[in-house]
Amino acid sequence: MSEPSKPNQVDVYRRKFMAVLSGAAATVLAPSLAVRAVDSAVADKSAMDGSVMKVRPLTQPVTDEVRWGLLIDIEQLQDGGATMVAACQREHGWGDDPKASPEQQAQWIRTVTVTDQQSGREFTLPVMCQHCETAPCVDVCPTGASMRRADGIVQVNKHTCIGCRYCMMACPYKARSFVHESLEDQLPHSPRGKGTVESCNLCVHRIDAGRLPACVEAEPEAVIFGDLNDPNSRIRQALAAQGGQQIRADLQLNNGVRYQGL
Repeated sequence: MSEPSKPNQVDVYRRKFMAVLSGAAATVLAPSLAVRAVDSAVADKSAMDGSVMKVRPLTQPVTDEVRWGLLIDIEQLQDGGATMVAACQREHGWGDDPKASPEQQAQWIRTVTVTDQQSGREFTLPVMCQHCETAPCVDVCPTGASMRRADGIVQVNKHTCIGCRYCMMACPYKARSFVHESLEDQLPHSPRGKGTVESCNLCVHRIDAGRLPACVEAEPEAVIFGDLNDPNSRIRQALAAQGGQQIRADLQLNNGVRYQGL
């Protein structure tokens, strides 16, 4: 009697990959089960725009009742966004990796200098993940690791990211980075793994705990954070009164990050 043949290694890999896909599909079908920070409370949407902080249990699922967004007035920024970049670096522990080459350094947020070709006007603005409603990075991800929460926050599930970098190629804002080297001294609220993609997640761990994103706290006079769905929120009132622009509005992605003063 002949011995059973050993499984083909390609078949073994395929089965493992399909298992990952099945897990990602479950996340898509049940968005309330998506990876979230292990804090004790979730901020009520009114708390972000007012002075009184209200919280609700984390067991309550994220819904599309709220859509979080940013409004950045570049004319009110202290230094073109450098303060926001520094705050993000401190909060998430990225940047200045001694083992990575300059082109491999992480950039969850960066400053970009723009020159108007007609007027010659030059200005600097911070650019991060724009938290698009129709996110190209989500559309191309083969495992569902690149995901958009019901409240509009786009993020990467490190457990299912396979490092294919399709999302990096699809992002029109160059807002994502790839972790090339092994990392040490990572922060518990912001895990970063070699071989995975990362980007701004609006400090989701802070939002789920009823706090403002780090970059907003760093530039309170220039950046408004709030609920884009609520006509009474500070961000919606500012947009109604003074307007706001999207970077590459022609792509019709309905960005969650808007700018004034461009």
